[in-house]
Amino acid sequence: MNKAALLVLCLVIAVPSARAFADDDAEGCKDSPLITRMPGSVVHSCDKKEFDQRDIVVGNKNGEDQNKHIEGAVEYWDYGTREGVSDIQVFRNLETALRTGGFQIVYENSPGYISARKGNTWIVIENSGSYYYQTIISEQAMKQEVTADASSLKDELDKTGHVAVYGILFDTAKATLQPASDEPLSQVLQMLQGDDSLKVMIEGHTDNVGSAPANQALSEKRAQAVRDWLISKGIAADRLLARGFGSSKPVADNSTEEGRAKNRRVELVKL
Repeated sequence: MNKAALLVLCLVIAVPSARAFADDDAEGCKDSPLITRMPGSVVHSCDKKEFDQRDIVVGNKNGEDQNKHIEGAVEYWDYGTREGVSDIQVFRNLETALRTGGFQIVYENSPGYISARKGNTWIVIENSGSYYYQTIISEQAMKQEVTADASSLKDELDKTGHVAVYGILFDTAKATLQPASDEPLSQVLQMLQGDDSLKVMIEGHTDNVGSAPANQALSEKRAQAVRDWLISKGIAADRLLARGFGSSKPVADNSTEEGRAKNRRVELVKL
């Protein structure tokens, strides 16, 4: 074999193929169809949730990040990049790929952070050059799968005088009831129909995202929306009061996503 041929052979052996990198990926991890990985990268880990929540940076005001709270299907990848690439090299590649794919860059802090949106789909890149995190959130309402039945609601109300009714869902930052709310609301209706003497206060509660006055107003409107729904189904108006408390009565830690989800609730209080 001549020297030229030997040199070509050595180069072919020395440069890993895309397939070789794929074989080193964490088990079960595959790239998103929305955006390819930085060439030569390896997936260290990945995760997929049917429904979760994220706070995404969408701006910066007076040195403070402005966040948007998003809920929906979430996918996550931790990529390790090939040796020798810089953080700005990774950043510019991913930024251009997103723009080419029709995504609007909502916020960027070069070379460390990008948030981009296309319709109801958000992509967040957190980059350090030698590795980067990629998160895709498909914004959507949660499909309610678990509800309390009328009997358990009544038992808790009789026992403690109040009960939280989870599963009553509203559009983001609005008092519009989502279709998934019909099932838990129907259980509340059934409970009230089963005891004509029962009167309740409908309480609206929010997490602490947003201003206190806005949360207070929103909680009042949401409590009233539940009252209006029950009245429309035949419950006498004088059996129902509605009041909002905003974020003033948390039942969980507002510093965590799980806690904020528990704080966004409707409660019934026996009168």
